[in-house]
Amino acid sequence: MIAMLAALALTGQTPTEAAWTWSLYEDSHVVLANEVPDTANLRTTLECEAGESVAHLTLYGGGAPGMARLSAGDATAVAEAEAGRGGSLKLAMRTDHPAFAAFAASGRLNVALGDQRQTVEVQTAHLAKLRRFAELCSG
Repeated sequence: MIAMLAALALTGQTPTEAAWTWSLYEDSHVVLANEVPDTANLRTTLECEAGESVAHLTLYGGGAPGMARLSAGDATAVAEAEAGRGGSLKLAMRTDHPAFAAFAASGRLNVALGDQRQTVEVQTAHLAKLRRFAELCSG
């Protein structure tokens, strides 16, 4: 246990942060979730129907609905953020949009909604899951 805590300290993570991971669930309905496995704790989900080229992004943890600006790299998209269950925000983005392609390449998507800012970050170790998600969702 002490060795694990020391390793986490070296990576800059707390034990709570280390519990969060990205998981990919493949079926006709594809889900990429930033979660604590085997719990109901979610930060972010990306969902799609395979081949339909639309990713539905859900951000958990609050925020007001409205028009959101999504940016990754030099690309920007606009999407309407709607209120979801439990205070979540839901928005949709085409997987063939340059901003989604830049997100899949870098693992970083910035979401601006009014004066609120949130970043969805897929760590390097999980980028293959994000790219597989994009591949399965694209038509």
